[in-house]
Amino acid sequence: MFVMLNTKILVSGADFFALDAPINPYYDNNPVNVAEAMREHAAILNAFHDAGIEIIKVVPPSTSQDGVYTANWGLVRDGKVVLSRLPDARVSEEDYAAKIFTELGLEVIRVPEDWHFSGQGDALPCGRFLLAGSGYRSDPRASKFAADALGFELIQLHAVPKLDDAGNPCLNPSSGWADSFFYDIDLAISVLRDDLIAYCPDAFDDVSRARIAALPVDKITVSYEEAVKGLACNLVSTGETVIMSAHAPNLRSEIEKRGLNVTPIHAPELARGGGYIRCVSLTLGE
Repeated sequence: MFVMLNTKILVSGADFFALDAPINPYYDNNPVNVAEAMREHAAILNAFHDAGIEIIKVVPPSTSQDGVYTANWGLVRDGKVVLSRLPDARVSEEDYAAKIFTELGLEVIRVPEDWHFSGQGDALPCGRFLLAGSGYRSDPRASKFAADALGFELIQLHAVPKLDDAGNPCLNPSSGWADSFFYDIDLAISVLRDDLIAYCPDAFDDVSRARIAALPVDKITVSYEEAVKGLACNLVSTGETVIMSAHAPNLRSEIEKRGLNVTPIHAPELARGGGYIRCVSLTLGE
């Protein structure tokens, strides 16, 4: 009998969605259609509701362009939350999220001030394991801190960087941090059940691929094209129903072969911010 996943989530809204500070490689210079982003967000919430997920909705922070991406607010387990430390363009979300978590009755735990941590966006629970990214939005020390604080066994992973024309790793021009199309690990790997994951092998370095291969779970591989262009891995699964990108047909087919239902979502406006289904939801309970 599998464990139900993502039974309760925290979401906000796309009311203040913008692309003013290009803090990841997915941004462009075209005007933002906030009304469309809000419609897309509403469609995602409807899919969550139809999948039986309990939704806690809060007002999005007016001080941040990325406040719709609640997955980056922290990592929650057993009544505790490890609060994120975000790029400067999103730093106002930290205290905002801490207030919400406190109102929800969670014990708020803060990582040391000089350690970046991107919350559930860069730290995905999979049973007893925590699949955690490093080198972009999260300091590996923060990943270990979160795993220890919440009682997970850490699986530390590192995604490949974005390269410039000379083949060198890029720094993000807005944040000044190292950059990657997989800046958060939830763009490279996803948890479908506690015993089943999907991941893009080409998103990871050799050490990380070996660590993923050694995990005692079944695995579906995702192409680089679907991971980057379709944001395929950025999904939410209950263990029965998977809410995912409508632009990843190969992954959808493989998921359905495993007996899971799929609800495809088309949300191109929200995708311009480098986030999709997983990013707009923070797991509060499983």
